[in-house]
Amino acid sequence: MTAPSGVVVLTDRLVAGGALDRVVAGAVAGGVRWVVLREKDLPRAERAALAADLRAILAEVDGTLIVAGPDPLGGDAVHLPAAGPYPPPAHGLVGRSCHHQTELNRLTTEHYATVSPIWPTKTKPGYGPPLGPDGLRKLVEATPMPLLALGGIETPDQVTACVEAGAVGVAVLGAVMRAKDPAETAATLTSAYAKAVTPELTQTRRGVTQVPRSGLRPTVPTQGSSLTARSGHGRPQPPTATREEQ
Repeated sequence: MTAPSGVVVLTDRLVAGGALDRVVAGAVAGGVRWVVLREKDLPRAERAALAADLRAILAEVDGTLIVAGPDPLGGDAVHLPAAGPYPPPAHGLVGRSCHHQTELNRLTTEHYATVSPIWPTKTKPGYGPPLGPDGLRKLVEATPMPLLALGGIETPDQVTACVEAGAVGVAVLGAVMRAKDPAETAATLTSAYAKAVTPELTQTRRGVTQVPRSGLRPTVPTQGSSLTARSGHGRPQPPTATREEQ
């Protein structure tokens, strides 16, 4: 199973502007293909039913539901807290929340990790200190695993800054959950991500050369080849850019 990239939405029904399934459906309509189900305070039966509803929404666009915690609730993708469990369970997709290099160094068979907070966040006020794009870049450069930026990401410029720092995507909660129009907000953020990872084509004496908009490596395609773009660690890109399997 491919690690998440692009815009990943974390759920919180307590701050959502409407029914959670409708908010998620709006985000999916806006281009989101990865959703992390939190709602840990719910009884397992209710949470499992919610997971089934959200999977059905994502299935229509070949998206993926990731469940926060070690129990996949009938699926095969989980996102674990930094505290454990260790070693991680053997599921098809396993992510973990991290906040500094020490926690990242503990990763073993996980497929990806989130790093947070990048900016101050309304969801967890006072949590930090914020890493900022520079701190994110340092963690990306020291970690071979795909990293998602999390915390206080609400604008296209912030999405771009995270991509330029080397993140394979951004995880957002409040920006989508609290949005009056989740579809429009999701579309704005996914568009910013797509633009950040899509190289510009520049004419040179030797032909067309890809000039990355951010930190992507430029490539010079040969005749008949397709244009590809990869991040500094060869991480998968979203449907808007060519993806290479890890």
